Amino acid sequence: MLQLAVAFLGLSSASCASHETPLPPSEERLVVFAAASLREAFTGASRDFERAHPGVKVTFNFAGTQELRIQLAHGAAADVFASADERHMSEVVAAGGAREPVVFARNEPVMVVARESATTLRTLADLPSASRVVVGGSEVPIGRYTLQILDRASATLGSDFRTQVEAKVVSREMNVRQVLAKVTLGEAQAGIVYRTDAITAEGRVTVVTIPQEMNVVAAYPIAIVTGAAHPDLARAWVTFVLADQGQGWLRRAGFLAP
Repeated sequence: MLQLAVAFLGLSSASCASHETPLPPSEERLVVFAAASLREAFTGASRDFERAHPGVKVTFNFAGTQELRIQLAHGAAADVFASADERHMSEVVAAGGAREPVVFARNEPVMVVARESATTLRTLADLPSASRVVVGGSEVPIGRYTLQILDRASATLGSDFRTQVEAKVVSREMNVRQVLAKVTLGEAQAGIVYRTDAITAEGRVTVVTIPQEMNVVAAYPIAIVTGAAHPDLARAWVTFVLADQGQGWLRRAGFLAP
């Protein structure tokens, strides 16, 4: 009787085991460090990439380009680095942190104005009349582009134009999304961000185009990180971003072609 019971239990265990749900295959995580202004475009593109690469999950670290560069310099694990300017990318490459960068998109700075100030701040020339202006820090790509714009504007709008604007600066932010947030929330009357960021705040800010002769165009390079845990996937992501499907997401987000 005892032997029958043991045999029954053994058969039951075998039967249960045969109906167990198999464990899912291990998921590969592709880690992409990307400038904050790429959030919408890259997040959307990642869904297409994951569908084309079953079992792969794209994980992002969105931040100011200078913050990402520092993190990489301190050994942060990443597979791909996408920068909002060529200067920081060049520094990463020079330090051996990435290789073979290629420009995959461009972006145009614009002036964003809080809704309550839209009637008084209609052009870049009106910016000195604002009482509260927010800009990116000097190490932040959008901050450096802003200074270049102010210098170019000074050639047309008066040699003291940059000085007048800087006298109204109430904060210098660590990434472009923080600049946008200050204006959106009414903590500043105006700021300079990328057109792609302004699109995300449509209806909450007024967008003022900067005259072409005063503006700069931001180049965005992308590269595989040295020592990437998933170099093949990293290469596939870079190829995808440069291809029609990836470029479509960037174009819809407001980026210019590379």
